Amino acid sequence: MGVSAVFSQQSLGIFEQNTDIGSVKIHGSAVYEPLEQEYRIEGSGSNMWFDHDEFHLLWKRMSGDFILNARSEFVAEGVNAHRKLGWMIRTSLDSSAAYVDLAVHGDGLTSLQFRRTRGASTEELQSIVSKPDIIQLARKGKTYTLSVARYGDPLQSTSISDLNLGDTVYVGLFVCSHDENVIERAIFHNVRIIIPVRENFVPYQDYIGSNIEILDVDSGNRKIIYRSPESLQAPNWTPDGKALIYNSKGLLYRLDLDQSEPVMINTDFATNNNNDHVLSYDGTMIGVSHHDQNHDNQSLIYTVPVHGGVPKQITSRGPSYLHDWSPDGKFLIYTAERNGDYDIYKISSKGGKEIQLTRTKGLDDGSQFTPDGKYIYFNSVRSGSMQIWRMQPDGGEQEQITADNYNNWFPHVSPDGKLLVFLSYLPEVNPSDHPYYQQVYLRLIPIGGGTPKIIAYVYGGQGTINVSSWSPDSKKIAFISNTDFK
Repeated sequence: MGVSAVFSQQSLGIFEQNTDIGSVKIHGSAVYEPLEQEYRIEGSGSNMWFDHDEFHLLWKRMSGDFILNARSEFVAEGVNAHRKLGWMIRTSLDSSAAYVDLAVHGDGLTSLQFRRTRGASTEELQSIVSKPDIIQLARKGKTYTLSVARYGDPLQSTSISDLNLGDTVYVGLFVCSHDENVIERAIFHNVRIIIPVRENFVPYQDYIGSNIEILDVDSGNRKIIYRSPESLQAPNWTPDGKALIYNSKGLLYRLDLDQSEPVMINTDFATNNNNDHVLSYDGTMIGVSHHDQNHDNQSLIYTVPVHGGVPKQITSRGPSYLHDWSPDGKFLIYTAERNGDYDIYKISSKGGKEIQLTRTKGLDDGSQFTPDGKYIYFNSVRSGSMQIWRMQPDGGEQEQITADNYNNWFPHVSPDGKLLVFLSYLPEVNPSDHPYYQQVYLRLIPIGGGTPKIIAYVYGGQGTINVSSWSPDSKKIAFISNTDFK
């Protein structure tokens, strides 16, 4: 479903209503700006503390587990150092209701505040992070977790595990001026309410819904351009900048950016394609990895005209998982399992004999050429964790690019050859696995190396950026985030 259809009748975006909580002296307000996909809230109120509260709340009713994420900022310098903005979870709209919130104060103090029962005194757990703009509050049963960061840094978390607010709650964004005679204003970008997978979720059998998002690399602002209750995966950006091509249920779809609905691409018999599909640099062809029933359902590589047609088989052996074309269109590079190990191979785009490029024991994956064709970047587990490496097109001079505690996957070089974006899993994830539905980061470094910067805080993983999804002007990245559509 196109985003315009989702929000066309909702002046408050994903929320239901906005309300003053308590006996405020000056009424607050909330506005959703659909073009920027941001929320602007203003609120007064003497405080949110002790046994009652006064503030303005933009809310919706929810039940079950969820993750609330946004990027926030106060507007102007403000009057009171204790003014607050953040996420709120509340049993009712009563001023003395039990609640938990993530509160960022005007002086930078950030805390998990909670009132255990109606009319009880508020308690607090303070975060080690001051002045965060990335704010996340998650509920899992009776556990509530605050996770915050300054944009670009990893999230730091604080939790309370024994807070019973019941199943159905009021969830939303708030502003409190901490001065009954003052209105304070805040803007919330990249607002996401995420419904994670259920406890008995079976990977690669059960799936949840998807958002196609576009990230502006310079600002960090994100926009959802299409939503679906189905599993959508791995968007490619066409070289003309007009469309995205993605995978869903084994088929390829084209989503023109000036349209609201995708169109299926005819790939004839290849109807069991995974998310390893790649456009040629000239945009005329697309390579797919199709699980062929005539080859024990193993993934083989095929090429097909970008607007559809009968696929041509390229690899004779499987499993083979495509990752890139060479800039001159002469070669395809891919990961394949041969003799019990996964390595990176190269083959003519017309087919023929495959050439092995890596030989180190352990998984090598996610290969992509630089736009000038001088290097191939890839991810490898050979150092013990999954890290980014690069090599020459013939497999020579293999060198490690990243070395940190994260498991880094799918390096994609910007079309101007200046930047490298990749997907990072947290350390507790198996280095050789890239599962669905995790807290992951999109991180960015200059192509010459440096300290990675987080540019997106995402619930996703498998299918998020398996293939290169840079815009042709190197200013934006398309990717998939996930949430259950209940």
